[in-house]
Amino acid sequence: MLVVITGGTGYLGAHSVAAVRRAGHQVRLLVRDPARLATALQPLGVDPADVEHVSGDISDPGAVRRAVTGADALLHAAGSYSFDSRRHATMRAANVTGTAVVLGEARKAGLERIVHVSTFGALLPADSATISADAPVGHPRETYLRSKAEADSIARSHQADGAPVIITYPLATLGPYDPHVGDQVGRLRATLLGLMPMWPDGGFPIGDVRDVARLHAAVLTADSAPRRLLACGRYVSTREYRAALRAVTGRRLPSITLPAAGMLPVGRLATAAQRMVPVHIPAEYGAIYTCRIASGVQVDNTAAESLLGDPGIPLARTLTDTVRWLHRTGRLTARQAGRAAG
Repeated sequence: MLVVITGGTGYLGAHSVAAVRRAGHQVRLLVRDPARLATALQPLGVDPADVEHVSGDISDPGAVRRAVTGADALLHAAGSYSFDSRRHATMRAANVTGTAVVLGEARKAGLERIVHVSTFGALLPADSATISADAPVGHPRETYLRSKAEADSIARSHQADGAPVIITYPLATLGPYDPHVGDQVGRLRATLLGLMPMWPDGGFPIGDVRDVARLHAAVLTADSAPRRLLACGRYVSTREYRAALRAVTGRRLPSITLPAAGMLPVGRLATAAQRMVPVHIPAEYGAIYTCRIASGVQVDNTAAESLLGDPGIPLARTLTDTVRWLHRTGRLTARQAGRAAG
């Protein structure tokens, strides 16, 4: 099977490329910058020479058309994920316009299976204590989450029209080999650097990037798969998250917990200031807002667990492997990584 993958030089995308290749499939990538292929894929054991690529942007119908021509399936993992206000302007183009173009061209090409990568955040705020993949699309009041909710609605409209579209919902994702050290891995690193002394209460569900990649390889070829799946993982409170980091590193990591509602104004100020400050500010409105609206919400990912045959990688191993990778790539010192440095 020839699988077209968008976002293949990103975090989820690169891991998914490796998983799809391990499953024995050919891969063709749609990439804006082919120079990034080696950096993203070689650490995961993928030789860039073993994958095809088409240069272009997901918002360009012509480039997408060239990429999907002659393919069997598509994994749309491209998008802009960040709570950094400096990137707000690019999110709608990447997450909404890009999704409309990619899914539309994939349908026109008659692909057998089309997988759209959403996020659990597109289903927030939740209308029940347990969120499932068939929950209604949410109406979040935050730029990134709102753009993903709109993209999710586009994918569901194709489903309603009878297209062979499957939607996956990764959780807050951690694990090794993040080519760009995005928001989640970056926040973990900032915690170990001592840059996050204050945390909101609440929490969010966490999963491992390697489980998401396995899920994508599975849904591309499974004889039958649910049309929507929440990825493996579980809800973790911010207190539990820091306790788990202390356990895997052996460090004290002093911090205080404040009500998320009270921290939101601080997040808004940080968001405004971020537009004028070149250095990234860890106190992001979007992260605080997510902790608040996801507080206590459990995830029903039984369909993904059934498809994969296991509940996924335990949180302690995910955190250990993430910290160890950050240390080995020079992003944390041995002292900062603690006993997770190995």
